[in-house]
Amino acid sequence: MRLVRVGEPGAERPGVLDAAGLVRDVSGFAHDIDGDLLADPERLAAIAAGRQALPELPATRFGPPIARPGTVVGIGLNYRCHAAEAGAEPPAEPIVFLKPSGGIIGPNDEIVLPPGSAHTDWEVELGVVIGTRLRSCPDPRTALRSVAGYVAANDVTERAQLASGPTWVRGKCHDTFTPLGPWLLTADEIGDPQDLRLEAQVNGIPRQRGSTADMVFGVGELLAHLSGLMTLHPGDLVLTGTPAGVAALQPEPRPFLRPRDVVDIEVQHLGRQRSTIRG
Repeated sequence: MRLVRVGEPGAERPGVLDAAGLVRDVSGFAHDIDGDLLADPERLAAIAAGRQALPELPATRFGPPIARPGTVVGIGLNYRCHAAEAGAEPPAEPIVFLKPSGGIIGPNDEIVLPPGSAHTDWEVELGVVIGTRLRSCPDPRTALRSVAGYVAANDVTERAQLASGPTWVRGKCHDTFTPLGPWLLTADEIGDPQDLRLEAQVNGIPRQRGSTADMVFGVGELLAHLSGLMTLHPGDLVLTGTPAGVAALQPEPRPFLRPRDVVDIEVQHLGRQRSTIRG
């Protein structure tokens, strides 16, 4: 099931895409696509069963497909090809950082460069949305059952600020730096999360092409590890890392993002984003 939120920023309404690609209004079942809904399998089943009969909802703009995640967790250097292009060994355990939920925007909203930015980069990623509370679960297969669904994500990063330390927060925390969507695909329809194609283009030029099969730590392993660090709650979001092809690791002149650039991000089964860069 493809869950969406449509409408102007701050006034999005919950919906579901039907078989014809029309948005159907689910506000009779839920006030939003959030942790409360994702933790309720009976309501989700009712939406799935009745979606063709729900009233159509005009889709002038797709917002981020989840509302107000309490925690946004990022994972660094989690693809073997990305580690190789960086000249690094794959990490022995997941590299974990946090991003503010206030940086989440819709799949076609503008990405705004921070003042003075000259090193802003793209990162296509598989986003994992939690559906059931997860704490201290060491078994990856059990941890994987906590997933409500998956989203396409762009973990935008300002590389110069990232490198300035002492943590990655400065390079990751800017407003508009986490485009999500266009939809959240429920876990029952994704199949194997370790067999998904990821692609990124900038101004029509292919920049990244990879597969989640190349992850150092798979989704279940990541969730099991994170559950030992923090409690994950329904609606929380985990960004699982990016494959090779980021601007920072390409030959000079490195093609960092500039105003009016157009970034296309796609994850298999999870739809395509198109973000214009604004200075």
